Amino acid sequence: MVKDDGSAEPVSEAGGLSGVTAMKPGAVPPCLLRAWQQHEHELRGWFIYRLRDPALAADALQDLFLKAMGQGSRFCAIRDPRAWLFEVARHHLVDLQRKHREWVSLPDDLHHEAPTSAVVDDLTGCLPRVLSELDEADRLILSCCDINGMTQQAFATAQGLTLAAAKSRLQRARVRLKEGFGEQWNQKPT
Repeated sequence: MVKDDGSAEPVSEAGGLSGVTAMKPGAVPPCLLRAWQQHEHELRGWFIYRLRDPALAADALQDLFLKAMGQGSRFCAIRDPRAWLFEVARHHLVDLQRKHREWVSLPDDLHHEAPTSAVVDDLTGCLPRVLSELDEADRLILSCCDINGMTQQAFATAQGLTLAAAKSRLQRARVRLKEGFGEQWNQKPT
């Protein structure tokens, strides 16, 4: 509530502002004015650079100031006003870009071809051969974790390993499996 001398005191929950400090309408905290005077030019340049339109940048700058004013006297408690202003500016820019996202219409006669499964079938066909060429430890961890769905934690416990060791072994086995597929693919006639 605003006192007769123009100072503010917290408004109760019943007043509808749930503990926000009310101020005289149009009153701007001095800390906000100082921060704004220090950073307005930099913020304006930042908005102009990103929006590529001085008019849009001026509108965004005004919206940012209104958001800062909405903080009321809480703005004075902000440890780094410049960081706060730029963070809110970034969020505001993202919101603007989401609202004004340009969509491209697709033509009605656009043909969508379903991907062929020949590549997957080829890989499925050579998986047993490539697995058989890996050493026993690689075959075991790939079979258990990737093919049969055993968790890495369960595999680690069953093999007496730490989880980190099991993860590392699985990563290395996957790399060797991928290399085996690469060799298989390169040997295939074209």
